Amino acid sequence: MATTEPTDPRAILRGGLPDRYLTPEDLVTMFSLPSVETLYQWRRKRIGPPGFRVGRYLRYDPAAVRAWVTEQGALDDAA
Repeated sequence: MATTEPTDPRAILRGGLPDRYLTPEDLVTMFSLPSVETLYQWRRKRIGPPGFRVGRYLRYDPAAVRAWVTEQGALDDAA
């Protein structure tokens, strides 16, 4: 029996924390963003999900991304 792991980052987040941090490309796919540059702009403006550097690479903690999404939903509900 071969088990297949979901490749969709949204499925990974729904199923619990993955065994890896998310890349900017994962978030582009997850949020259907136009490009990675959108994430970099959000990071410069401090309006996107919190990320951190590992050397020269940008990574996102899935729990922090989930919390950011929940916070955005709460802000929309309050408006």
